[in-house]
Amino acid sequence: MTIPLPITNDAGEPVLARRTLLKGAAAVAATGMTISAAGATSVAPFGQTGAPTISTTPLPLGPLPGSRYPDAHLESAKKGPPTFGPSGFPAFAGTMAVERVATGFRWAEGPVYFAAGRYLLFSDIPNNRIMRFSEDDGHLSVYRQPSMNSNGNTIDREGRLITCEHSGRRVTRTELDGSITVIADKFNGKRLNSPNDAVVTADGAIWFTDPVYGIGGFYEGIKAAPEQEKKNVYRVDPKSGDVKVVVDDFVEPNGLTISPDEKKLYICDTGFTDGPDNPSHIRVFDLDVAAGKVSNSKVFAEMPKPGITDGVRCDTEGRVWCSVGWGDPNEDGVRCYTPSGELLGKIHVPETVANLCFGGQQRNRLYICGSTSLYAVYTSVQGAMKP
Repeated sequence: MTIPLPITNDAGEPVLARRTLLKGAAAVAATGMTISAAGATSVAPFGQTGAPTISTTPLPLGPLPGSRYPDAHLESAKKGPPTFGPSGFPAFAGTMAVERVATGFRWAEGPVYFAAGRYLLFSDIPNNRIMRFSEDDGHLSVYRQPSMNSNGNTIDREGRLITCEHSGRRVTRTELDGSITVIADKFNGKRLNSPNDAVVTADGAIWFTDPVYGIGGFYEGIKAAPEQEKKNVYRVDPKSGDVKVVVDDFVEPNGLTISPDEKKLYICDTGFTDGPDNPSHIRVFDLDVAAGKVSNSKVFAEMPKPGITDGVRCDTEGRVWCSVGWGDPNEDGVRCYTPSGELLGKIHVPETVANLCFGGQQRNRLYICGSTSLYAVYTSVQGAMKP
């Protein structure tokens, strides 16, 4: 057995005595505090902290009040003799109704569905968090907070989460091990505005929009001056990581999606938020995925002002589904168009709708982000987005 010998100081007191330790600890603490104070910097919090919206209305979870089969919240644009369900509108799936499946948010946005886990991720932008809705049992939880005031989310062909961040002013990828990779945060050496929405093509390229909504104040991000001269649509090369402008003539580019054959690119312009003479519509482009270019821009569908659409998805037949809100309450919800731009019908939701995506294991359940709540409805079609 080894017995340690006491080490004494000049006064004969063991150095490891309690009094000596306390003196030393105080000195070290003081030194540490001085160093810490000298090197500290003040960092602003990323947007609002979590403050869920407490529902005070009689609107419950489950099918919307007054729902019966066929659900009157589905409105066909084709009028004619009575039919079983809304005529010609593929939102009808028989014994179904528009459901309110979760609530308690301030501005729900950017939904994306992960089939492997049967869950939906979506942003609650002002509350600075990404939420997770588990489809199997309806459980709601926080996936990430802070989320850098995330807005649009999508999934790449390897099953990884792609996120547009307001506070970070960047596009990120969440790797399969949970680490986060910055995909794009600058163009020509200057910071991006506030990436809004993204889509991934089969070659792995990431296309995203960059309006200024996330830097306009402190509610959905951090107020700052834009560094980019224009509000562009960008493409990130899957091999080199180079960021290039593909469209530069939008007032406020917002939601975007691609057709199932990847020959068309749809982009919402919500410039009406900046002035009454600005556009509120969806534009469509011919898409050349291999060349990383678009051409032949034209207006696909006009929105009823003062409403706007800032979320859009396609089904497997090329029909275009888009959100509607901010205008006439009777227009709040979802619109569906043929590939040629003909309005097929509407899904009426009792809140302003921001975005939407197809989910469910058959990709036939349409999830709708409507202001403070998440809605869902089964359709008779399948979403086109992969995986």
